[in-house]
Amino acid sequence: MIPFYLVARSYGLMDTIWAMVLPNAINTYNLIVMRTFFSGMPVEVEESGRIDGLSDFTVLTRIVIPLSKPVLLTIGMFYTVAIWNDFQSALLLIRNPNLFPLQLVIRNLVVVGQAGDVLEATTKDGHKVILESLKYAIILLGCLPVLIIYPFIQKHFEQGAMIGSVKG
Repeated sequence: MIPFYLVARSYGLMDTIWAMVLPNAINTYNLIVMRTFFSGMPVEVEESGRIDGLSDFTVLTRIVIPLSKPVLLTIGMFYTVAIWNDFQSALLLIRNPNLFPLQLVIRNLVVVGQAGDVLEATTKDGHKVILESLKYAIILLGCLPVLIIYPFIQKHFEQGAMIGSVKG
C-alpha cells in the first residue's frame, strides 16, 4: 500500500477522479483471458475477410469484434464490478469528502458509523439504537446498479467466462 500511495502521490492523483480510474485500468487476469480468447480465434476467419477485399480495420470491425462480443462483455462486467466496489483506492488517495465514491460512503456509514444522528433512534427507555434496516437499505442501494445491468448481459457473460479461460 505504501508504494501504491507514493506512486499515486508522485503522479498527482491525490483528490482526483483519476485516483479511482487509473489504478484499475489494466487487470492482469482479464488481460490473460482476452489474450487467450483472441489467440484461439481461427486465422481462417480473418483470411477469408482479406480475400473478400476487406482492410485490416474492416476485418476488425465487421468480423473480430462481433465474434468477440461475449468476452468483451464479460471483461467489461468484471471491470464494472471491480471499479464499482473499489473503496480502497479512495480511502488511500481521496481526502475531500465531496469526492468520495458511493462505496466509501457506505463503508463509512456501516463499518465506521460516521452518520451521526441520521442512523440513531431513541427507544422508550432512552437508549440510542442504530437503525440496522437503514444500513441494509444503503448496502442494497450500492448493489443495485450491478444487479440491474447483469441480467442484460447474462447470456454473454456465461459464454465469455468460459471462452477465454478454457482451451480445448
